[in-house]
Amino acid sequence: MEKEKKKEKKKMEEEEKHNSRSRSPATMEANAVAAAADGAQEQLHGSCLPNAAGDGEARREMELVEAMPDGEEEAEHQPLEAEDLNFEKWKPKPKPKKTFKQKMAELKKYLWNPETREFMGRSGKSWSLILLFYSVLYTFLAAMFAACMWALMWSINPYAPTYNDRVMPPGMMMSPRGHNGFDISFNASDRSSWIKYTETLQEYLKPYDDALQEQQNIYCTKEEYYMQEEEKESAPRRACQFKRSWLKDCSGLQDPDFGYSQGKPCILLKMNRILGYLPGQGTPVYVTCTAKKGGESNLGSVYFYPSNIFKLMYYPYYGKLRHVNYTNPLVAVHFSEVQLDTHFSVQCKLHGKGIINDSPTDRFLGSVSFALVVGA
Repeated sequence: MEKEKKKEKKKMEEEEKHNSRSRSPATMEANAVAAAADGAQEQLHGSCLPNAAGDGEARREMELVEAMPDGEEEAEHQPLEAEDLNFEKWKPKPKPKKTFKQKMAELKKYLWNPETREFMGRSGKSWSLILLFYSVLYTFLAAMFAACMWALMWSINPYAPTYNDRVMPPGMMMSPRGHNGFDISFNASDRSSWIKYTETLQEYLKPYDDALQEQQNIYCTKEEYYMQEEEKESAPRRACQFKRSWLKDCSGLQDPDFGYSQGKPCILLKMNRILGYLPGQGTPVYVTCTAKKGGESNLGSVYFYPSNIFKLMYYPYYGKLRHVNYTNPLVAVHFSEVQLDTHFSVQCKLHGKGIINDSPTDRFLGSVSFALVVGA
């Protein structure tokens, strides 16, 4: 114990001697010179901008690292574990299949949930707002559509089209027609081969019955256009009579078979209706029928009933709403001397002022063509 006390006392005395030396004027002067040299060196480094900036950034990084908590620094460099690299565990697991009973229970709950008192996922207030919205929406759309239709109908003239794009020269049509267009082919001895033609003609001539024409239309005698422009626009127009009996052998009155049972067929020709059209420009339009292929001798004589002229008294046509009882004038063509078992083509044409019958693009403009084959 005494030896240890002596050692400690000796250490203390040596430290006091060392401190007394450091406090001497020479030592203090040396320390001041060293401090001045360090300051000058720092000042010299600070005057160089790139180095000063680099040293400042380095110091800031060191300070941030020192100020950073130990846990964060360790977490930054923490390596990934094997479990993190197992991507299978991140895939969605398949949902278990529901039984039919579970599906029905979910459907029942969807239709009506007694806990939330919701029908199909919506409350009564929500359904009321939806119904109100769509009622107002569709009412507005219906009103707008009705207003547009009213404006459209108000601007359209029901008696005459605003724009007329039809070709003014009329076309010509015929009746009857076969299954293959306008070809007429039959055997006079085979009733089933021509009965369809006669039935078509009987149906076609019903509006031309004499009694009906006398009841609805007036008898016209003037060979001129029947103009009715002085009448009001909405007033009905009168139509001239065209009686079925005027077609004579092709009327179906004396011969209900229209000559088909004898191998002497009849066809009916008419001009297409054109609103306000005046055919012939004051001169009647007439019809001719000739053989295109097979020779005129095979076609034989051709008869027209009541004549081959479309008389002017049936024109102009004032439209369906005003000319309610109007019936087209007809020209019946009777082939009474046709060469049997011979195939040839027939063409019937209109002739008159303003008539076009040789159009290369429209085969029915002013003419009609058909094949005719009559068997024994």
